[in-house]
This record gives sequence, C-alpha cells and structure tokens, in this order.
Amino acid sequence: MSGRYESHYLRVVDPARPRGAWIRHTTHQAPGEEAAGALWCTVWDAEAGPPYAVKQRAPFAGPPPAPLRGHVEALDRVAAWELEVAGEAAPLRHLPWEWMYRAPLPRTKPESPQPDAVFTGWLEAGGRRTEVAGWRGMVGHNWGTEHAERWLWLHAVGFEEAPGTWLDVAIGRVRVGGAVTPWVANGVLALDGDRFRLGGLGRVHGMSVDARPGACKAVLAGRGVRVHVAVSAPLAQTVAFVYADPAGGEHHALNCSIAEVRLRVSRRSRPPLELATAFGGAYELGVRETDHGVPVQPFGDP
Repeated sequence: MSGRYESHYLRVVDPARPRGAWIRHTTHQAPGEEAAGALWCTVWDAEAGPPYAVKQRAPFAGPPPAPLRGHVEALDRVAAWELEVAGEAAPLRHLPWEWMYRAPLPRTKPESPQPDAVFTGWLEAGGRRTEVAGWRGMVGHNWGTEHAERWLWLHAVGFEEAPGTWLDVAIGRVRVGGAVTPWVANGVLALDGDRFRLGGLGRVHGMSVDARPGACKAVLAGRGVRVHVAVSAPLAQTVAFVYADPAGGEHHALNCSIAEVRLRVSRRSRPPLELATAFGGAYELGVRETDHGVPVQPFGDP
C-alpha cells in the first residue's frame, strides 16, 4: 500500500487589522502503517508580536468537526477556537479536469470547498481571546500520495479597490524520475463576478515564478487574462513547520497568513487594473532547504 496524506484547513483574516489564523486537521499514513492525525493552529496579531503556533497529535478517527472547532495543547502552548462560516461562492476545484482527481497523477489533489467565506466566532491562543466577526477567509482541502518537490499556495481577499475579488492558486514543481518539472499553476482569480482560471499544463511557458521565503513574484496567465502577482510576507510574521512526506523525507512549510498581495490584472480590451490588500493574503511556501531563515516550530510530523 502506498502512503497518503490529507488536510482539511481554513484561513481567516481580520479586514481591519493584521490579525488572522491558519488552522488545519491532517492525516498522514506511511506505507504499511496506521494513519496518524494532528491538529495545527497558528494565530497572528502583528501588532502584538510574532505568530503563536501549536500542534497536537491526535488519534485518527475520520474527518472531525475541526478545523471549525477545536482545542490544541502541546509543549505548554494552548489554543482553541469555535467558528462558523458562511459564503455563497461556489466550490473551487483547482485541477482543470475531473479525471485528474481520480487518476494517480497528479499526486496532489487540491480543492477549496469555500474559496471566499465570512467567519464569526472566537479564537484563543496563549490565554488571549479574540472575537471574530465578519472576518474573511476560506476553507480548503487537499490530499494525495506525495507532496510536490516545491510548492506555493496563494490566497488573497480584502482588496480595497474591489472588495469582492479573491485569488486562490496552487503552484508546484513536481519530481518525475530524476527531473523536476517547471512551475505549474492551477487556480482562479474571481473578479467582477467572473472567474478567470489561471495556469494549467498548456500555460507553463506563459508564466514565471520567483518564490522565496518572505516574498514572491509571479506572472500567471489564463484565457483572456494575465496577472502579475507580488507578495510580501515578513519573515517575522512567518511560521515554519515540518511536513513529513508519505514515502519518507520531509519538507518545511512556511506560512504567513497576513501577507501583503498586489495584483496587476490585464484583460483584453480593458486598461490594466491595479489591486492591493495590505494583509489579506496567505502565502505558503514548501521547500526542501532548511536554511530559509524562519525558526522551525518544535513539533514533529506526523
């Protein structure tokens, strides 16, 4: 039996201040072993200091109500949350064809059941309780048998110039035999009531990606649209976790869920549109290297 992993997660951000959270429930199963579960919670308040992170291993018993409700305690750190989510945006399947979700390849299957959502409830981290009312964010889900060799995930809301706009895109480089593919993007920019699909195998040569800890610049193409993306994610507001690979080995996953995101959107027969959100972005970068400059959280994986 091959190994596998699965993650149910959410990210939420205060529209008024650089505060947010990234919460996940994961399962990990190495070949021939029993599945193991874990709850992860990271809470940001940039005005108060660095992010507060905690992760607790838990017996696997199928998908729980988490990440919308939970309690995590490990290494003298404690976090809890209870959230309700609402939103009318239709689910997003990042991969362009349904057969790709059934086939062995690609080995990572991403989707966002609620790519644009509004949250109410509360968060508590390190004894500090925060009320959540009208915070924006998303609910995501991914699974597979292997992590990409290198990946990044971008989600952004809260663009002042276009409040209904959101971006949700997964970009990866995959190892095939002894080689690593170019960057391949799959996702959507929702703008003015329309969804523009970005990336895909047919647009590998029409894009560019420069992704590093703390910053990313990318050019993403879709039918009738071209998007220049610039992300700033301060290392002091980035959290790093160890991610175990199902077949062995590990990555470090770096996440800042209060990142600045700027977009320059070019559409046919329209002038370019400049959009910006000061802290409404989530930037996750998965890497093999360990000298990325972000302290790694003291929690193993799985």
